[in-house]
Parts: sequence; structure tokens; C-alpha cells
Amino acid sequence: MATWQYSAMPSGTEAVSGCNAVARFVDFGRGKNGGGGGGRRGTKVDRLILMRKWQLRPMKRSFSVRNVSSEHQQKVKDPLTQQEESPGSLHPFPPDASSISSSIKYHAEFTPLFSPQKFELPKAYFATAQSIRDALIVNWNATYDHYERLNVKQAYYLSMEFLQGRALLNAIGNLGFTGAYEEALSNLGHNLEEIATQEPDAALGNGGLGRLASCFLDSLATLNYPAWGYGLRYKYGLFKQRITKDGQEEVAEDWLEMSNPWEIVRNDVTYPIKFYGKVLTDSDGKKHWIGGEDIKAVAYDVPIPGYETKTTISLRLWSTKAPSGEFDLSMFNSGEHTQAAGALYNAEKICYVLYPGDESLEGKTLRLKQQYTLCSASLQDIIARFERRSGTKVKWEEFPEKVAVQMNDTHPTLCIPELMRILIDVKGLSWKETWNITQRTVAYTNHTVLPEALEKWSLELMQKLLPRHVEIIEMIDEELVRTIVSEYGQADSNLLEKKLKQMRILENVELPAAFSDLLVKPKASPVDVSTDELGESEEEEEDDEEEELEPAGGKSKYVKGGIQGKKKKIPEPVPEPPKLVRMANLCVVGGHAVNGVAEIHSEIVKDEVFNDFFQLWPEKFQNKTNGVTPRRWIRFCNPDLSKIITSWTGSEDWVLNTEKLSELRKFADSEDLQAQWRAAKRNNKLKVASLIKEKTGYTVSPDSMFDIQVKRIHEYKRQLLNILGIVYRYKMMKEMSASERKKKFVPRVCIFGGKAFATYVQAKRIVKFITDVGATVNHDPDIGDLLKVIFVPDYNVSVAELLIPASELSQHISTAGMEASGTSNMKFAMNGCILIGTLDGANVEIREEVGEDNFFLFGARANEIAGLRKERAEGKFTPDPRFEEVKKFVRSGVFGSSSYDELLGSLEGNEGFGRADYFLVGKDFPSYIDCQAKVDEAYKDQKRWTSMSIMNTAGSYKFSSDRTIHEYAREIWNIKPVELP
Repeated sequence: MATWQYSAMPSGTEAVSGCNAVARFVDFGRGKNGGGGGGRRGTKVDRLILMRKWQLRPMKRSFSVRNVSSEHQQKVKDPLTQQEESPGSLHPFPPDASSISSSIKYHAEFTPLFSPQKFELPKAYFATAQSIRDALIVNWNATYDHYERLNVKQAYYLSMEFLQGRALLNAIGNLGFTGAYEEALSNLGHNLEEIATQEPDAALGNGGLGRLASCFLDSLATLNYPAWGYGLRYKYGLFKQRITKDGQEEVAEDWLEMSNPWEIVRNDVTYPIKFYGKVLTDSDGKKHWIGGEDIKAVAYDVPIPGYETKTTISLRLWSTKAPSGEFDLSMFNSGEHTQAAGALYNAEKICYVLYPGDESLEGKTLRLKQQYTLCSASLQDIIARFERRSGTKVKWEEFPEKVAVQMNDTHPTLCIPELMRILIDVKGLSWKETWNITQRTVAYTNHTVLPEALEKWSLELMQKLLPRHVEIIEMIDEELVRTIVSEYGQADSNLLEKKLKQMRILENVELPAAFSDLLVKPKASPVDVSTDELGESEEEEEDDEEEELEPAGGKSKYVKGGIQGKKKKIPEPVPEPPKLVRMANLCVVGGHAVNGVAEIHSEIVKDEVFNDFFQLWPEKFQNKTNGVTPRRWIRFCNPDLSKIITSWTGSEDWVLNTEKLSELRKFADSEDLQAQWRAAKRNNKLKVASLIKEKTGYTVSPDSMFDIQVKRIHEYKRQLLNILGIVYRYKMMKEMSASERKKKFVPRVCIFGGKAFATYVQAKRIVKFITDVGATVNHDPDIGDLLKVIFVPDYNVSVAELLIPASELSQHISTAGMEASGTSNMKFAMNGCILIGTLDGANVEIREEVGEDNFFLFGARANEIAGLRKERAEGKFTPDPRFEEVKKFVRSGVFGSSSYDELLGSLEGNEGFGRADYFLVGKDFPSYIDCQAKVDEAYKDQKRWTSMSIMNTAGSYKFSSDRTIHEYAREIWNIKPVELP
């Protein structure tokens, strides 16, 4: 790694203000297998150009190379002196405005992505990002150089989503350069905040799953844990959401169109991925999988800096491509262009879209390809690193002592058979050795209790796409059957059958050959009754007899089974149930730890979702309540509040030790603190009012209560309950005089945000309904500022960073027992927002910490849900009159000509798919309405409300992802912090 520093002297018209500084040119090498850092390579010519341009003269030169993934650490020669020098540590450029200005100007000219004539916002953003990346690269390489030398145990976090948000302000803030960058950019005619808005959100995730993964990476780096994240580099993300008169419209994300300054492609870090093909067996019994479709996974690395530490870890994202030899040039030249490039397209499309629609076989196949690509490329990379660090003699039994693999939900489940395939087929280990290594290495985080989210894959599809993996899964399933039989015995065949049915990995699949006669039941004794071959008696047949007329000249007869006088009744054929692979069961069996993500969720996992496994292996099950990073979610997104917290707690220690937030409790009733608190909140509300005007055209008053529900649109999250509550509020207002409504209701701006999955019809109906209500309410002159309904399009992390600090009431109103944890509830509480919600997910723990009086609770409890659904199915449920009024009001056409029959129909009836109010909107509606009345009363007393707000921030101290990561590291991964020297 080479670093040259120069003093910069202004020179005539080419000199730029602020050039009296240190301009840095950094040359970062890249090793054979890729590393934690790296950048553009400098040359002597580049340096001469730089010196000529700004009249630079060498002041200080240091040169060393250390690439964390090189096979051998080596000494190299200084390109100027040709002298060998030893590797050494490097430090980023001094954080003064002059040197930063020079670095930005250098990148604007010598790392250009734009034409040289102008230095406008997009160009300024890229140059600024590249300049801070230089500092990150230094720490990045040093971090993995240190890990490499110590050969520490490392955690690898595999996730289909990483919802990072913008990186610029986070990187600058973590390195402590915010003030210097503000000054430097001001000298260059720009504003740091404006520059930051030029960065698109990385479209690598959708909801809480991906944001949690990104919070975890932040904490891992901040706490100096050796770790690495693995994901896929989606070219078009999930989708960009537009809101039209027809509701949600999906278009492709364009986040990579201008390139991404944070990623570094590792063209030397590629791994082969195979699909289809066949499995061959050698004479000695060894298996070989010969792929029928071969592609390559290419690594793109993104630096993840810790806060106030040198530690900078990696998020490695895989992109896919086919070798150039797969392009059929002769076919192309003959005019068959599409066919000529078919292999290239098939490879590249794997990383086009997050969660491609899976209604078709092609969609299902693509999703499975995505999951296998993530698992295979990541494990090949992990194993290559383990072998390199092991030196000449690899001890595979030590693999779990150096590697911890965490599967974030069921998407990375194929890690289990893939690790076993590599160790058995490629490395030559025995089944017993491999199974032991795999179980000690892998762990699983469960994020849902919804059956549809506990993935099941078609066995037939998997056999075609991954034939060797199915063989391994079948062997794991057989191992599990053996364990179940050993545990429960064969005395009670009904119990054994039940356990096998619920616990097996393979669903609707015959038992393995070794157990084929295990559940054979004795044949029933023959019964002497006069029946036909279908088991019907002649007496029963007569009820079904019908006269059939023969053609003219014929005679009437009954025909049954070919015998005159009887009619054969042919039953409808019973379709054979599909053969499936239950991925969640495979996760539980193949790993050493299973954790839920909130206390109530972990209990449901043990008591319901995986109860049979919990009875068998109780030691595997843990709780790890989610957390969020206080750096992004208070320190950087809410600077006004951060200054207040620092002032009243006496230091910035709370950023790393959130327990300090609890000290705010003793000042909750202080008039001075409350005045500052309200001022900060109003300032944040003004920013959101501007955002709403820009994104929707609506004008809202910052003096209204900001009531916010932002999350993925799903029936169980019950945005429908929220909007029906708003409709009831609107209806009540319309029935009152102006003075009555002003007295009864506080002004509210009700804000929604979130994406409905493209093929989730009911969720998209909810989006359409919300926007229709808004179009009516927001233009009603009788209502004015008393009520506004806003749907913010294309909700993402950057929008959340504005909405959450401005929020006063936040809705977390899922059907109890269905939200695993939630993390937005933690972010809102941290920012002094009061929650209204059910006792679901982390709401339970948040309410305990902030105090019952500072949380608005309503709704049925988790242990009541099954009984309430049964009551509905039996026709015993009586809806509240107010709920019936709301539905009637909606159907009256007040919100336009659209039909809401399908949407409201889901809340009606006692049974049937898509009906019977499965998510208990009608049941909880009266409780919700009554609770909202309490919210209004509390908000009228601003002293009380502000005190509640302060108590929420003070009580959120437990919900830092730092605490969560410490628990994972100690209780699942067995890794320790490693600080850089």
C-alpha cells in the first residue's frame, strides 16, 4: 500500500481556493483472492500530472503493501527508489479542511466520472465520497491485515437483504470528520447536507430484515468484532415506488446508473456456481456433481466503518456473470442475437431484482438460484480464507473454531447442504466429520411466525436445479428420522407418526428405505356387506340413480360398472400433495442455535412454531431481541436532539453506551429541557413538511401532531386498521360543527409509507385506499388542517431518517403474535416518539422500559388470537356498530368511484380464503378507536406529552444493536473484540 503526501501551492488560474494543504494520492494493491480494501492504482505519470497541475512538491513518502487476502504477505519495492520496504500501518489524512479540499479536488480531476468543465452537485458528491473512501480504505486494509495475522475467529453474516441507506454522512460522522468536511465543501462552494442528498439509497433491501442486517454490521465494526457481511448486488433492487391515481406503480430502481463510489469490484475474487446437471459416482463411491449451467460470482466489496475506531469491516456483495466464451459469436453473426447471448443474460439476471415474482415456475427457479448463489459463493470464499490462514496443513476439525456462519432468516438455508457438499465431495471428509463441523458452524435467526414466510421449496424443482444438494438433504432427513425414532420409540405409532409428519425436512415424501415399514398399519378385516367396488351399498346407490335416455329406438337403462341396472359413481380424483423441502426445519436441524428476535417471539417459536424441535433440543433455542444502531438513528439523523442529549447527560458517551440515555428520566419534567425538546421536534417537523410538499404536493402544518406508520405494507401489519380509524375520525368530523370538531380533535397529519410487494394484490388495494382517502380529506375545506392523510412514495432509509425524528405518534399495530420484533418501533422510541400498539414483538419490551403510562396500548393479546379466530369461524363474533358504520361510509362512494368490495370483503364472512377478518381488524377496531381518543387528550397537555416523549428516549437505552451484537458474539458465535493497534 503506497501513500504519497504533497504540499499544494496555488498556481495562477489553475489554483483553487484551499489548495494550501496536503493532497494525497493513494495506491492500494489488490491481492489474488481479494481483500478488505483497495482502490485505483496510481502511477508515476499520475503523480507527475498532479505535481504539475497544482505545483506539488513531495513532503513525505511512505510505502508499504499489505493486502488482507493475499496468499502471502510480502515486501515490495518503492516504485521511485526500488528499495524494499516492510509493511507498516497507515493513517488517514489529517481531518483539516485544507487537506480535505485538496483531496476532493484531486478526485474531481483524476478519478472523474463527469466532464471536467463544471463542479456541480453530482460531481461534487462523487469526489467527496471518493475522498472519504481513501480514509476508509486505509483502515479497511489495516483491519483485515490485523485479523489475518492473528487468525482470529470470524463471524459471517449472510442475508438476502442489506438496507444500508446513504453512506456519506455515516462514514464522515464515524470517522469524526463532519466539521472538517463542512468547512472544506463550503470553501469549494458547496454544502455538505446538499451534497449528501445526491447519494441514492443502495437498493439492496426492502424492510426490517435488511435494515437489521445493516445495523448489525455497524455495531460489529464499532465494537471491533471480526466479521464480514455477505449479500447479493441487486442491479434494480426491489422496485422504485410511484403513487398514481391507480395506487402503487412499480418501476426499476436506478441506483447504479451513475455507478457506486463505495463499492470496489474484485475481479480476482470469483467463484464458479453450478446449476442443473447430474451427479456421478466413482468406483470408490465418491460423488461428483457435473453442472449443466455454469456461471461465475464476482465480489464487490463495500467498507463498513465503525464509530470512533479504526475498525472497518466488509460487506461483500456477489454479482453474477457468464464467461465470455458462453457468448456464441457465430450465432450472433448469423442474426440470432438473443440466442447468442442467452447464457450471459441467464447468468446476469440472477442479480437483477430482489425477490423476483414467484408466481411462475421461472420466478421460483430464479429465486432459488439467487439463494444458492449467495450461499455457494460465500462459503467458497469463507473456506478459501480458512485454508489460506491455516497454512500448509489444514485441520478441518478446527473450522468451527475459526468460522461462525449466521443465517439471517431461511433464505441462506442452502448453506447447510452446500457446506457439506464442499467438505465431502471436494475436500474428501467423511459424512460424520462433515455433519459435526456443519452443525457447530451454522446458526439460524428466525424472523417470522407466518407460515408462508417459513420457506418451502418444491422437491422436484430442487432436484432439477441442485441434484447433489437434494441427495444431501435426503441424508440429513434420514438422520433426523433416526433421531426421532430413537427418541420416541415405536410403541406409540400415532405419536411417532405425528412427530415425523411435523418435524421431517421432506414433506409428503415417503420415509427413507431403512424405515419404510415403520408406520405400516395392519389391514382392516373384510366386512361382508353388499357393496360395489367403490364401497357404496346398493341402498345408498339408489339415491343417486338417474335415468339416462338412449337414442331413439333404444331403451332406458342404468349403467354402473358395466352392469345394467346400476350407475357407477366416480369420485373426484384426489390430487397428490406436493413434495416439499421445509427450509426452516433444515435450519433447525443443521445448526447449533436458533434464536427469535424478541422475548414474546422467541416464546412463540418455542411453544408453537418449532415446539417439537424445542422438546427434542431445548438447548438450541435462544432469544436475541433486535436492536438498532444509535449512530444512524439518533446521532446522525437527529443532530438537534443529539445536542440536547449530550448537554443534559454531560457527554457524548451515550452514542456508544446507550445506558446513559436513562439519565434523561430525572429531567423529564424540567421546563428548560422540555422547551428545548419541543423546539428540536418542531425543527424536524418543518423538514418533513418540506419533504411532503416536494414528494406529494400537499401542504401540512408543523403545528399538527405528526402521526406516522411506515413499514412494509402487509395485512398483518394492519395499515388497514389505521386508515379505517382515520375514516372514522373524518366521518365524525363531518357530522360536527366547526367549533365542535376543533374542540374534540387535535390537528393531525397521518403519514404512511412502505411498499406492497408487486404481486400482493390485497396490500396494493390498501395503498390505493389510503391514497383515495387522502385525495378526499386533504381537499375538504371543512376539515382544513385538522386532518391530513399523506402517503410518502418510495419509502426508504433516507426518508426514514427525516420522518422518524419528526414523529410524535407512531403506529405499531400488528395483530398480536404475528410481528417477530420490529425495529422501527425502537427507532421511533429513541427519537422521543410515543407508540400506539398491541402487545406484539418488541412492543412488549419497549412498553416495559418506557413505562406503561408512556405507551398507548390496545387490542387482543397473543394468547387470545386462536380463540378469537375460532369464535369467528363459529359465527359468534358480533362486530362493533362503529365498525359497520365505517364500512358503510366507505361503500357510499365518498372516496371516489373505486370499488372497495374486495378490500372490505376480506373483513367479512366467517370462513373462506381472503375472508373472515383473519387479522382481526374488526375485533380490535373499537379498542383502537378508544385508544386514539386517549391520544388526543394526552396531546392537548403538551407538558405531559413532552414528558412522555423524553421518557421514551430515556427508556430506549436497551434497544441498541450494540447490546444485541454482544449477545450474539458471546452466546452464539463465540468471538471476541479485536482492536487494531
